[in-house]
Amino acid sequence: MNWIETIIISIVEGLTEFLPVSSTGHMIITQNLLGIPQGDPFVHAFTFIIQFGAILSVVCLYWKQFFQFDKTPAPEGSNWFQKLKHRYHFYWLLIVGVLPAVIIGLLAKKSGLLDWLLDSVLVVAIMLVVGGIFMLFCDRLFNKGSDDNKVTEKRAFNIGLYQCISVIPGVSRSMATIVGGMTQGLTRKRAAEFSFFLAVPTMAGATLLDLLDLMKEETSWATAHNITMLILGCVVSFVVALLAMKWFVAFLTKYGFKAFGIYRIVVGSIIIVLLLTGHSLAMVD
Repeated sequence: MNWIETIIISIVEGLTEFLPVSSTGHMIITQNLLGIPQGDPFVHAFTFIIQFGAILSVVCLYWKQFFQFDKTPAPEGSNWFQKLKHRYHFYWLLIVGVLPAVIIGLLAKKSGLLDWLLDSVLVVAIMLVVGGIFMLFCDRLFNKGSDDNKVTEKRAFNIGLYQCISVIPGVSRSMATIVGGMTQGLTRKRAAEFSFFLAVPTMAGATLLDLLDLMKEETSWATAHNITMLILGCVVSFVVALLAMKWFVAFLTKYGFKAFGIYRIVVGSIIIVLLLTGHSLAMVD
């Protein structure tokens, strides 16, 4: 990967990480369009690691939630664990929410299923279309949230279960968790914000696992060039995601999912037609 390819892929990641269009799916499509060889361990790791750059923008934008603790007294009679949960309630909800993804993600990675899915553009295209069709109707099905509803332990866990679906590239972690939040009675705005929060431990864990896997294998990938590309990718995705996230919350709150659903169907359908007619996505073979 060269500088231009790294910047292009990182911009795509930053723009799509929080949109319900699948950032991983778009990066896979972009890599194919640029003619970047698939199946390379570094390319796989790059796909996940630069997502962490985008996720850090959540901590930056919502720093008050991430660094504010509940200083009110815990209910009388609480034991030490209950007092701990009370003080660090925000973090406890993230732990509960991320547990399903940890289990499913590890199983998918150990089985080799995740690497196989990351190499399949057809899977991405099909899931873009399927998810797009669903998004045309999901506002009618689940848009009954109330501002009075808050994220509880049960809701956080259920949203985490929805997040597991996004192990399939093209599904969109953002879409899965926001829809999961809406099924739990949250408003689109509150569901989107919790989706952002849940992304932090999820992607931090995925990034750490990929770094460990890279270090376990041959270290020929750890060239000054590749490390520089990783740093550049994280910085670019961080800046772009920071700008895209604020726009997305406002747009989703006002207009819902329909526009994203149409976009997914159009892009996915074009890719499926190209693949089924024997055309390569690579702009340069």
